[in-house]
Amino acid sequence: MTIDYLNQFPIPEAILPPQLRGLLAPVGDDPALRVEISTRWERDHHGPNRECMHMIMAAVPETALSALGVADETAHGVASFSVPAVDHQGGLPAFTPSISGHDYIVASWGNGSFYGYALAEKVWMSLGLSPRVLGGEQQRIVYDDLSLPEFGVAEGETSTQYYFSAQRDVRWTMSNEYLRRYLWMRGMHGVRVFFYEALVPDNPELRSIMGGQSHVYLAPAGGWYQLDIREFKGALLVQVWASVAAVTPDLCPVQTADGLAWPGVDGPMTNDRANALVNVETVYLDDRFLEKYEQSGFFETAPVNVHGQWHCSPSYLGQWSFTACVRVGRNLIRVPLRELYKPKPDREIVHAHGFALSAEQVQAFDQTEEHIVAKTGMFLAQLLDLGDGLSTLGGTLGIRSNAEDIVGFSRDELRRNGWLHYPALSRLAQVAPLSMTEQAFLSRCKSIHELWQRVPNGLLRDLLAKSGHARNNIKDFGSLKLLQALLNVLEKLNANGEKVDAFASNPAPVDLTTRNTALAALFVNNELRIADAHDAGGVLKGLEFLGFDTAAVNQGYGRALDHVFNGVIDGLKHFNGQLQSLLDR
Repeated sequence: MTIDYLNQFPIPEAILPPQLRGLLAPVGDDPALRVEISTRWERDHHGPNRECMHMIMAAVPETALSALGVADETAHGVASFSVPAVDHQGGLPAFTPSISGHDYIVASWGNGSFYGYALAEKVWMSLGLSPRVLGGEQQRIVYDDLSLPEFGVAEGETSTQYYFSAQRDVRWTMSNEYLRRYLWMRGMHGVRVFFYEALVPDNPELRSIMGGQSHVYLAPAGGWYQLDIREFKGALLVQVWASVAAVTPDLCPVQTADGLAWPGVDGPMTNDRANALVNVETVYLDDRFLEKYEQSGFFETAPVNVHGQWHCSPSYLGQWSFTACVRVGRNLIRVPLRELYKPKPDREIVHAHGFALSAEQVQAFDQTEEHIVAKTGMFLAQLLDLGDGLSTLGGTLGIRSNAEDIVGFSRDELRRNGWLHYPALSRLAQVAPLSMTEQAFLSRCKSIHELWQRVPNGLLRDLLAKSGHARNNIKDFGSLKLLQALLNVLEKLNANGEKVDAFASNPAPVDLTTRNTALAALFVNNELRIADAHDAGGVLKGLEFLGFDTAAVNQGYGRALDHVFNGVIDGLKHFNGQLQSLLDR
């Protein structure tokens, strides 16, 4: 049953207020649409732009549409108004709120002063949704499908009050895909039951409907609308009560993984065909396919090193997982097609397909180029060596310290569980496209600095004090100056072929003041992460100091990150080398 409400309504579509036109229009089948399923608001109630609306949605069988008429609930805009009057125990044996005998999509209650809302129990339970509450000023409930996952399937305000004016607007929306799935399962139409009011300018077309009268009320017998137009404060007040079947019980067209055409693979791919593959059909993905998963705490995205290859295979709460996604080159991922089609929601396979690269595109990549995960792994290796070296040096000089406490990483834990319990490493190793923004670049610089800066300043001061320098001269030094001074001491000892027992020999003031170019990248990285440097001039000046061609940032800051990261790794490697040379003697 299809009704063209816009053409049947007495007011021509061209002069309908936009909100009313939207209420009378059907909802398309685009799965990306957000459909209003309940709303209540008012604007400028006593002014020239007066407009208000309340709407609820009912689930109505097609056979009952013609008899629905204008539902009584248009008067109050809630599924249940006020509370039942009960004078004795057991006087309410059954309480079944409804919209003129039909199920509602949003359970709404009100009494003119207070209102409450939640997604109907039948809706969220039949779709397998999970609610979460946002408090504070928001006071909202959000329903997610955690089995996929799909977030924000339905959401809206939990309550409002009315005292001369509304405390807040109420607006409930739902994914068109899920709403239609519910209606399809129930075999019902989504019917908007609403009241709408607007003060509009006087115009000839409305006057023609009024037939020369100052007030007209149109209510066709058994019809779906009631229309009231009257003169009011030099304009025309339009009021509408209506029941409009807006959503049909037809599923949204959703693309499945079956039938996708993959670059380099003949013919459309299906689950059955992928599972039957004997020869390894390999596809390549732009690593930005990982961003969806890296930016959500619901997914596990920690990279794993398997026999020297870095696997970046997102998974979800033990429900499903990508497998065998191997990084090759800076921004490229190689994965066997059969692995892509292993059990997981079709939408995840479709998502990966959106980042598939053709053979020509793959050729543009250097598959031997270092990627962000490998750089992070090299950085971690230097941090671990730094912890071991400082711990050994401290022990030799009578300063008790533990390598794990120094750098915050345990070799044993990394050996057992990889990066799983060190999320800061995974965040640092997130996708770093060549086109990355300046803000993203600066954020990554901050992460680099925060990881190595875990080294306690107290330990570095103790070591410098053991080298013969007065504590008063280094009490105001930060971590970078302390590390630089210690490196100057190490380089001097190594240049003279000294052993550890000569650590305190010949301290010189220049040890504390000489700039060591080997650590220049660490100093620049520190400047980049400081808020005062977050302007184009400060950033470009720092990059130029490290010898980076700043013209390249016009296409993004990806190469700039590579340059800075490499410099930091090389700086730590140089320090560790000097420290180990001393310890080896």
